[in-house]
Formats: sequence, structure tokens, C-alpha cells
Amino acid sequence: MIEEHCQYRNGRGIRQCLNFHRDPVKTFIDSPHLMSDPQWRRGYALLKEHDLSFDLHLYYTQMEEALALARDFPDTPMVLNHTGMPVDRKPEEIEAWKKSMSLLASADNVFCKISGLGMGDWKWTVDSIRPFVLHAIEAFGVKRCMFASNFPVDKLFSSYDDVFNAFKEITREFSAGERAALFHDNAERVYML
Repeated sequence: MIEEHCQYRNGRGIRQCLNFHRDPVKTFIDSPHLMSDPQWRRGYALLKEHDLSFDLHLYYTQMEEALALARDFPDTPMVLNHTGMPVDRKPEEIEAWKKSMSLLASADNVFCKISGLGMGDWKWTVDSIRPFVLHAIEAFGVKRCMFASNFPVDKLFSSYDDVFNAFKEITREFSAGERAALFHDNAERVYML
């Protein structure tokens, strides 16, 4: 299947929703430890052979396992989608998310796509998402983060312009080079555009 995928000249990687949550409504897969499954890992190993990246969608409770995967396959770029899905917004959940984000960021081949923050806060504001955006950038660094949308899903909570204007406002004090990296350059580099 990967060979067929690679026949498309714009193919850059594979994305998989690996979300497993204690709440079945928030769970996307049957196995909580799919990233440790030997057969799944054999398939994952093929990504490097084809110069493909891996976008993953998961919760903070799975980031330790994702870190092990990233370390076992250091030549495969891994892109954490939707800011690590901080959907549970209780203070203790946010602290656990922060620790897990910092842990996952310790692998140099992991990047963070800052997006999807409306999924945990349908009435979000610039100020309500600011701590999540800034922590992701602090953990991963400007060179390993990129702003993205979660459209059409985000359309349930806001407009495309609202999302990107929020990112612009949050990074208003950043240098022009840092903003270029976050809004464009990092995505171009990671996805070989």
C-alpha cells in the first residue's frame, strides 16, 4: 500500500489517528498500545525506506509510547497533530499534558502541529488557547512547531481567519524569522514542499 501511496508525487507521509482514551467516546482505536505492536512497527519501519513522515493523532497519556517509537526510529520525522489533543481542560489534566508534551519533545525527530485547540474549548479565545500554543513552542522550540488548521472540524467553533489571527496575535512579539518558521518554513521543510 505504501508503494501505491508513493506513486503520487505530492505524497509526503502517512497520518493515523491513534487516540485511545478512558472515555470511549474519545477513543478512535481498539488497542491502547498499537505503537508497541510488532506488526504495526514493521509497517512503520517502511516509512523511512520511502522517505515518508508520520503524522500522529493521540492524547497526552500516549506520548510516552510515542516517544519510544520516535527514539526507535530516529530517521522518521514524526508530526504530533492538534497540539497533542489537550481536550481535557481540568488543571491536573493540563499539567499532565504539559509534562507529556515536554517529554515527547525530547526526541529531535518529533515536530508539533499547533492546531485543533477548539476541540477542547468550543468557546475558545486568544487568551484561552495562548498557554497551549506557548507551551508547545517552549517544549518543541520554534524550529519544530508549525501552525495548522483543523478545518473543516474547526468550522464548528470558529472561522479560518479567527484561528490564524489568534496565532498571529499570540506570536506578535516573536521575530519575523520565528513567525516565518511557524507559519511556513517548518512545514515546507518537514513535508519537503
